[in-house]
Amino acid sequence: MRVLSYNIHKGIGGRDRRYRLARIMEVIAAESPDVICLQEVDRDVRRSRFDNQPELLAEYFGFGHRLYQQNVRVKTGGYGNLLLSRWPFRTHHQIQLTLQTKKPRGAQMAVIDSPAGPFQIVNWHLGLGERERHWQVRRLLEHHLFCEGHDFPQLIIGDSNDWRNTLTNGPFAVHGFHHLTAPMSRFRSFPAYLPLGSLDKAFWRGPFSKLSAHIGKRRPARDASDHLPLIVDFELKHT
Repeated sequence: MRVLSYNIHKGIGGRDRRYRLARIMEVIAAESPDVICLQEVDRDVRRSRFDNQPELLAEYFGFGHRLYQQNVRVKTGGYGNLLLSRWPFRTHHQIQLTLQTKKPRGAQMAVIDSPAGPFQIVNWHLGLGERERHWQVRRLLEHHLFCEGHDFPQLIIGDSNDWRNTLTNGPFAVHGFHHLTAPMSRFRSFPAYLPLGSLDKAFWRGPFSKLSAHIGKRRPARDASDHLPLIVDFELKHT
């Protein structure tokens, strides 16, 4: 099974600054994911031609199960996180991760009924401040809605903005999560045209039998967004 996480930068290229949602679709389709976790997805915003990107992306990939979380308001619309799945959600929730007056942030979580069994996925986009990020991770991991997934394999994925990689030995370690996207030198994803920072990360806990990750470095991905996509392949352990 394959999960793809991607900060699509509203469909605007990080180098040419052109809005081309078709490039984003091409990058994602080339990786053939079963679950798609996106950040910075626009809806009804002028810069993206007032497109309803969640609807366009869901229709393009033909995934019947979707969840959109608008975090930041922009005049008539806004942007946020989008979760698309080939398989149905057993449960799904969205929580706010906004600390005081900081920029609005959020997390989506769902228990997905895959053919191999259920697993919990979290899609999020963390803040720019280190203290803010640590608070956001603690809020999620201690949230009663997240705890509904404790009986299943759990995968947390998205744009962490964690330049210094301090989350790994912080709140994640306390809660028994493992960092999949390490070492940082192998998972540089930002900026897409000359990757220096390992910002897109994945953490896991629970009965996985196989688990691996890589950064999508196909040529179109260098122009489609300011991030490169993160791809995780896994198998569930039969119990």
